[in-house]
Amino acid sequence: MSTIKDAKFIKEAVDFGTIVPVFKKVIWLDKKINKATLFCSALGYYEAYLNSQRVGKFIFAPGWTTYGKRLQYQEYDVTSMMEECNVLEIAVSNGMRFHGNPHENYESITCKESALIAGLKIEYAEGTEDFIPTDSTWECAKSNILDSSVYNGEAVDFTFNTDESFPVKELPDVNKEILIATEGEEVREMATLSAIKLITTPKGEMVIDFGQNLTGYVEWVVPQRKGAEFTISHAEILDKDGNFYTTNLRSAKAQVKVISDGNERVYKPHFSFMGFRYIKLEGFNRDEINLDNFKAIVVFSNMKRTGYFACGHDLIQQLYENIVWGQRGNFLDVPTDCPQRDERLGWTGDAQVFARTASTTYRTDKFFKKWLHDLACDQRENGAITDVCPDLLRWESHGSSAWADAIVVVTYWVYRTYGDTQVIKDQFEAMKKWILFMEANGSERGLFDKHPHHFGDWLSLDAGDEATGGLTDKNLIGTAYLAYSNSLFIEMGKVIGEDMSYFEELYALTVKKYREKYIDTGKTEHETQTSNVLALYFNLTDKPEREAEKLVKDIEACGHLKTGFVGTPYLLHTLTKIGRTDLAYKLLFRKEFPSWLFPVTKGATTMWERWDGMKKDGTFATPEMNSFNHYAYGSVGDWLYTTVAGIDSDFNEPAYKHIIFRPLPCKELGYAKSRILTENGEVISSWEYTGNGDECKFSFTIPNGSHATLYLDDEEYEFESGTYTTVFEYKGY
Repeated sequence: MSTIKDAKFIKEAVDFGTIVPVFKKVIWLDKKINKATLFCSALGYYEAYLNSQRVGKFIFAPGWTTYGKRLQYQEYDVTSMMEECNVLEIAVSNGMRFHGNPHENYESITCKESALIAGLKIEYAEGTEDFIPTDSTWECAKSNILDSSVYNGEAVDFTFNTDESFPVKELPDVNKEILIATEGEEVREMATLSAIKLITTPKGEMVIDFGQNLTGYVEWVVPQRKGAEFTISHAEILDKDGNFYTTNLRSAKAQVKVISDGNERVYKPHFSFMGFRYIKLEGFNRDEINLDNFKAIVVFSNMKRTGYFACGHDLIQQLYENIVWGQRGNFLDVPTDCPQRDERLGWTGDAQVFARTASTTYRTDKFFKKWLHDLACDQRENGAITDVCPDLLRWESHGSSAWADAIVVVTYWVYRTYGDTQVIKDQFEAMKKWILFMEANGSERGLFDKHPHHFGDWLSLDAGDEATGGLTDKNLIGTAYLAYSNSLFIEMGKVIGEDMSYFEELYALTVKKYREKYIDTGKTEHETQTSNVLALYFNLTDKPEREAEKLVKDIEACGHLKTGFVGTPYLLHTLTKIGRTDLAYKLLFRKEFPSWLFPVTKGATTMWERWDGMKKDGTFATPEMNSFNHYAYGSVGDWLYTTVAGIDSDFNEPAYKHIIFRPLPCKELGYAKSRILTENGEVISSWEYTGNGDECKFSFTIPNGSHATLYLDDEEYEFESGTYTTVFEYKGY
């Protein structure tokens, strides 16, 4: 039976330059068919059309992987689209090409040479079948997309002649063994937002505001002026004077240019996406701008929404919505760091710290499993995990603590959330190699302190204005994560029946060495908010009251957090753990810089990369690194789910089979409610102050097949499935 591997990789035989090619095959039928199936993949992105109808809903197919090692293909049932004479057309763009990469293996990492591979299988009613593969008999033509780039946008000329046909050539040297069936979620058009207002900026720019920072593109009606060129630029934010601001996009142009042929038509980009809230219009006459003619199309991976949170505080509720939009904007086939500038890469550290929040808010097991397979595939021979995945080899660095630990931490949260042991089995060897890499890169066994590359507590505030790596000792972070990741690895290994005694002994030694080298030394870099958080949350200290006192004293002295990407995800959890939930709420409610709510008071609709992305005076942090859609600090979402609303799961009975309810109400919130959709059904926890003094109403729902333990007011209760409500005096925080 024929498969896609029986087809050939093909590309245009003549150089089209930057013009996107369209590959074409005409297929005549003279027999009745039972079924027709199109198999398709590309080095780059493709769009397939059969008899002028779009095949499938996958945007940016075949998905982004390390193309030289793993290349997904898709399978589409096109039976209902078949006719007597069939025209199959497939356009192929550059795909996720990171421009300017000098590495000699660049083409195997991205797609320096775009190519198509496809096959149409036709099963006839009489029992026979045909397979029409891509090969030298196909033709190609120039499309009207004159240039297309994920980072720069698209240029389209509807007056361009696309009728001439050209030959194609086969690429025999491409290894077809890299082809794999689709593993991840399809990226799709998930929502449409209307334009809310037209702005004329102080500079005279015509700008449309969609009211929400998002990832996607604009669908718009092209004015009917033949030969006229229209340009749409994209931006996340306006500057303090109200002008269009794109400096933080760095070299990414993020523009769409269209030349009209005079006919009425609706256009949207085919192979590019942008991160934006605002668009600037150039080439338009004022009377050609009708807000109804501009729609923002929101695109992200087709994950099921599973987690919801609501409360009685408008700013906290907006913070939660910003967290959700941050995930939507960056879960675009891979967990990217940002969707707007000349980057948009699968940074491992961002994914690691956000994995728990992400997996509660959306169903991420399929999404993460595909990415984890790529992460293991990109792992270096010595066990180091790359900084980004797919690995672009932008630099030779790798193995940074808290970034590379994604191989363990993301796997852990996928298992704990969904209970599928296969993810542990799939990643076991990669996790093991990473732990052994850390062990091998210490000045002595039990320390991870000799590796030259660590990002540290990225973008923390304790090392000075606009510093990046933070004050916390990077080797302290490395050794802390050796202990933490190893502890999770041990738990997961036992689940699948592995002998973990070697790693248990290593864990005990690591904790011992950590205490000797980093605890109570008096050194500034060992006495930061982040160092104390890690010691407490990772259970590395033998005198937790000491680190707790230091952490609380530091926060109360300055009145705010100083933590970066490493410390922030655990900060509020740690304060709750040491009995200072009151201080955790104080940090959560803080509106002044630095805080989670400061961006909200500045009108943010997504999470910012930096605490001071916009400064108090309305100016911006350095444009070299200043994304306004960056989900790492959105990791606070899991504290909203697990502590404010109070829903958690038990590792020993994952997938919410044993639910832990531990809500910690706060009067300033008024009420809080979380709903999580699990395999067994809805889990709900809610509380609300009734307005009668300290009287608080609690309600909990446990689905069939699950049971729960409730911890409330120093009491413990056991429940089977059902809904339970109670009202009593609860002072709260």
